[in-house]
Amino acid sequence: MKTFVLASQNKHKAEEIKQILGSDFEIKTMDEVGLSNFDIIEDGNTFEENAAKKAVSVFNEINMPVIADDSGLCVDFLNGAPGVYTARFAGENASDSENIDKLLSELKNVPFQERSAKFVCVIAFIENSVDNIKYFKGECSGFILDKRRGTSGFGYDPVFYCKEYEKTLAELGENIKNTISHRYKALKAFSDSLK
Repeated sequence: MKTFVLASQNKHKAEEIKQILGSDFEIKTMDEVGLSNFDIIEDGNTFEENAAKKAVSVFNEINMPVIADDSGLCVDFLNGAPGVYTARFAGENASDSENIDKLLSELKNVPFQERSAKFVCVIAFIENSVDNIKYFKGECSGFILDKRRGTSGFGYDPVFYCKEYEKTLAELGENIKNTISHRYKALKAFSDSLK
C-alpha cells in the first residue's frame, strides 16, 4: 500500500480523495503527521502555483511523499472567476452558503445558457524531491443554476448543474459525483501514473 500525505486541512476533501483512490492508497492528513497548526498562504495566481506551494511546504516539513490539490470554480460569464479565490469568494472566512449567495448575486438575471462553468482540479505530487513536481489536471463542465438543489456534497455543489445527468452535484450523491468530478479525473490521472 502506498502512503501519501495530503497537504490540506480540509476533511471533506480528504474523505473524498480517500474514497476516489481506494484501498491501494493510504492518505494521511496534515493532522495525522503532526502538522495541524501548519498554515500555508495560498497566494498563487493559478491552481498549479497554489498546489505546488502546498506540496512543497508540507514536503519540506515531513520529507514523505505528498499530494496537494488546488481546485476551484471557473464561471465563463465572470471571466473565470472565482477561480483561485473559490473558497474565499465572499471573504476570507466565508461559509459555503455565503460563497454561493455571492455567486448567485453576480449572476442575477444572466440567462441559463450564459451560465456555463467548470470545476478545475490540479494535483501536485512530490515523491522524493521538490525539484521534481508532477501535475495532474481534471475538469468537470456544467452550468450554474439560479437556486440551490440537493443536499449532498459541499462547496458550490448545490448550484453546479451537470447537463448529462440533469442534476446538480449535490443531487447526484457521492457515488456518482466521485466518478465524474474534476477531482476524480485529476486523481485518476495521478493513480494511473503510479501503475
